[in-house]
Amino acid sequence: IMTSFVDSHCHINFPELYQNIDSILSKMSSNKVTHALCVSVTLDKLPDIFKVANKYPHIFASVGVHPDYEDIEEPSIEELCRLSQENKVVAIGETGLDYFRTGEDLIHLQQHSFESHITIAKENNIALQIHDRDAHADVVATLKRVGAPERTVFHCFSGDKELAEILIENGWYASFAGTITFKKNQDLRDALAMLPPELILVETDAPFLTPEPFRGRPNSPYLIPITVRKMAEVRGISEEELAGQITKNTEAVYGLWSDGLNG
Repeated sequence: IMTSFVDSHCHINFPELYQNIDSILSKMSSNKVTHALCVSVTLDKLPDIFKVANKYPHIFASVGVHPDYEDIEEPSIEELCRLSQENKVVAIGETGLDYFRTGEDLIHLQQHSFESHITIAKENNIALQIHDRDAHADVVATLKRVGAPERTVFHCFSGDKELAEILIENGWYASFAGTITFKKNQDLRDALAMLPPELILVETDAPFLTPEPFRGRPNSPYLIPITVRKMAEVRGISEEELAGQITKNTEAVYGLWSDGLNG
């Protein structure tokens, strides 16, 4: 069986990647990375994301506002809903809570925005990509209070075994990034080891979170196999088996290969 990979969260519309888009896409192809999901952080960048997704058949899009940017623009539910109907949109996000940089005064904005994004994901029966930084308990509490969408993904999973338990109980997905290769992140590897195979996804978050041994340079979707290799090692299975499982899971969450994608 040919091993192939998919990057379920990247930002190839960011200038440092977009200026080399042709080279990035050809490296993806030679490293058997078949699809990538280009994720929104602010609405003003959406036209770029749609342009990339509409130009390349194997690039998909999400619609959302990263918690760090809520004070810049709070999109209306109507606007988010309209945008989520666009061709090639397979997820709402990223959205969530980030207490790493946020002062008390802005937390209520993040909360309000997160709740709107959850509502839209459910109304449109579309996956939700969560950004959760230093906010595990509040993210989980919000999902339980508002009611999580059927397909809920913790992008760049940053929790431990305790959070992994909660994901297992609720059938939520954990998407792992290059951080799984960093020596200090044993907690992440412990969490990965205990998750059931059907709840595991992989991503680059490119241009961020470049895996070892390439830390220090911009990340890119074609580096996904390095992260998968490390994940397979943690789980004690072959890279092929894990890559196949992740592809199946990614299809279950985003329907990336389905012909009926938003018409």
